Amino acid sequence: MLRYNCSMIQIVDYGMGNLRSVQKAFERLSVPAAICTRPEQLDDCEKLVLPGVGAFRDAISELRRQEFVEPIKRHIASEKPFLGICLGLQLLFDVSYEDGTWEGLGIVPGEVVRFPDAADLKVPHMGWNKVAAPEGCPLLAGMPRDPFFYFVHSYYGVPRDESVVVGRTEYGRPFSSLIQRGRLYATQFHPEKSQQFGLQLLKNFAQLSA
Repeated sequence: MLRYNCSMIQIVDYGMGNLRSVQKAFERLSVPAAICTRPEQLDDCEKLVLPGVGAFRDAISELRRQEFVEPIKRHIASEKPFLGICLGLQLLFDVSYEDGTWEGLGIVPGEVVRFPDAADLKVPHMGWNKVAAPEGCPLLAGMPRDPFFYFVHSYYGVPRDESVVVGRTEYGRPFSSLIQRGRLYATQFHPEKSQQFGLQLLKNFAQLSA
């Protein structure tokens, strides 16, 4: 049986995430996960989760106002495991065009764009969809090929470097739904809402060596 360090996972609370849902998903796995409300708490954490629901502009403003930006960047630069979820993925990019033009964290070069308006395409993209991924991504260990996850979003990230894309989903066009660069991982889907495979993904993240 795995033994988890109680200080192992911190979930960033910047007022924009479904924090309790993410925390409860880890609790179902018997994985201790604490919600951190102060930037100094990030400096000692072994694994960091950045969730997010809502508008890009408000989220990046809150991260800056609450002084979370530099601790997040230090955590990622130190090659400690990091997981961004939904808006937490989009915030990693250089820029988002959601209701204007907004500068992101600049950790993953690229931009965040909206699904195009089309008669046969409902926006937001909402519901279950497949993530097509090659073998080898540690977060998908123990799952069948091309598992299904739950999505709710109108915008998606377009990385400048295609090599960071380890999962793609089709919705009118293929888009990047899972990215990895070193020990940085981010999902456009919500693992905490994705039942069996979502819990497996969070378990895989928890089991990454610190």
